Order: sequence, then C-alpha cells, then structure tokens
Amino acid sequence: MSKKNLPEQHSPKHMSTQDWLLLVVLSITWGISFFFIKIALRDLQPFTIVFGRVFSAALVLNLILRLRGERLPRGWNQWRPFLVIAILNNVFPFTLIVWSETQISSGLTSILNASAPLWGVVIAHFYNHEKLTGGKTLGILLGFGGVIVMIGYESLAGIGMNTLAQVAMLGATFCYAFAGAYTQRIKEYSPTVIAAGQVTISSVIMFLLMILIDRPWLSPMPSLASLGAVLELGLVGTAVAYLLYFRILRRAGASNVLLVTFLIPVTALFVGIFFLGEHLSGIHFVGMGLIASGLLALDGRVLSFFKKPSNAEQVTK
Repeated sequence: MSKKNLPEQHSPKHMSTQDWLLLVVLSITWGISFFFIKIALRDLQPFTIVFGRVFSAALVLNLILRLRGERLPRGWNQWRPFLVIAILNNVFPFTLIVWSETQISSGLTSILNASAPLWGVVIAHFYNHEKLTGGKTLGILLGFGGVIVMIGYESLAGIGMNTLAQVAMLGATFCYAFAGAYTQRIKEYSPTVIAAGQVTISSVIMFLLMILIDRPWLSPMPSLASLGAVLELGLVGTAVAYLLYFRILRRAGASNVLLVTFLIPVTALFVGIFFLGEHLSGIHFVGMGLIASGLLALDGRVLSFFKKPSNAEQVTK
C-alpha cells in the first residue's frame, strides 16, 4: 500500500478551558441521572422510563429548533445517520443502564460506566485515526483507577454475581464510545439538530417497545416522585446534556468528551453527601486526586511543559 493510500493520522485534540468547564457541567447533569433513575424505578419499568426520558427531551429540543429557525432534515437518506446515532446513543445504552440498575449496585454501575473512555480511545484510534499517545494511555489508567478507589474496592466484590447486568453496562459504554466516534464525522448539521434528531427517532422506537413489552396501562399509577424523576431525566439529563455533549464532541473530539464518565462518580458522591447524609473520607480525596491527575495527563498541556524542546524549537526561539 502506498503512503498516499494510508489513512491520515490525527493527533488528539486538546481541550480549552471552556471545554473543560462544559465537561464538568455535563458530568453534573449525567451524574445526578443515576440518582433519578433509582427513583423512577420504584414505580416504572425500564422501557417506560427511557420513553419518558427521550420523549420529553424531544419536545424541548424540537421547540428550541423552531425558536432558532432550524429544522430537522427531510428524506430517508438524511435521516439514516440520525437513526444510527439514536440506537447507539439512546435506545441501547439508556435501556441497558436502567435495566442494569435493577440488578447491580450503583457503585459497580459507576465503575463500569467509567470504562467508556477505554473503549473511546481505542475506537477513535482505529475509526477516526486519532493517535493513541502515551499521555492519553496514562491518563485513562489513572482516571479509571481513581474511580475504583473513590467508589470503593468493595464495589468490585459484586463482579461475577450478576454477569449479565455487568455485560449490559459494558455494552452501554461501548455504544456511547462508538456513537461519539460516528457522530464526530457528521459535519453538516448543528449540535442542536443532531440532538433533536436522535431523540425524536428514539421516541418512536421506545414508544413501540414500551407498548409491546411494558404495557404501562396494566400497572398502578406512578407516584409524582417517579414522574418528576423521569421529567428531570428528559429535560436535564437528556435535552441539556446532549446540547453540551455534541458541542464538546465537535470542539474536542470523541475520546475527550467521554472523559465525562470519570467525573460522573464525583458528582454522584456529592449527591450522596448533600441528599443522603453520606460523608467524605480520606480515600475519596485519594480517588479524586487520581482522577484529577488522569485528566491533567489527558489534557497534555502539563506533560508538554516538562518535555525537552527539540533542536528546531530551540533554533526558532
């Protein structure tokens, strides 16, 4: 194969300060989602929860589109990529995460969810030709280790007790990773159009699954707490979250946006402190320190500061 036929290798994109701030906000919106999923599961079944989530998000995002003078594409050829994104970003992962939370602990769920960047850098390396650097590898290992330390080693004790639920969570994270790499190639639509398009298709798919499998009309009327939890999942955990997600994705790349899963457990921890009366211990600070170190390594700017400049750079100076 000649050099001109080889796929172009792209260096990983560096994140700006604004990108990091958006990532923190995104981690908060998704971090509290695990808490609200638990509340919704008290009265509702998984397909019903996911339908309520994507349908309420679709209403809000389509309203935003109308107010901004944008519109969804027309014609099957234009809708095909949105169908792929809907399945990979909503239908499969949302359903798998909700179901897995009925089977395994939230701590183990958070650890497995944090595997998304591991999938992400590998997929981005082969699919989008983003080079896997030593700094990125080190950062991912530090971040994943920090999640395990912070959530607690005892959470790993549940591994193997419900293998199917754990495989489901890993499947959800793989879907997220591949969705990010796939969506990064779509340049012709704005982040708002992509977000609205995916949840619109997801609403149709989830409505059919809810009617065929959950049959919610046979269940008792859900409580206001459960309904409110689904509304929060739709408006904040999906509509707002995906506006942030697709903006970061376009600016910083697929592997970088998945770093949010390292920050989500931090949010979940503080939710437990403020709403469940839990307390911080020394091991939590160690875990957060490892996560922070991993994110710094992934950012690359700190490591590059200590690199010895090349001869060309010295001559330039």
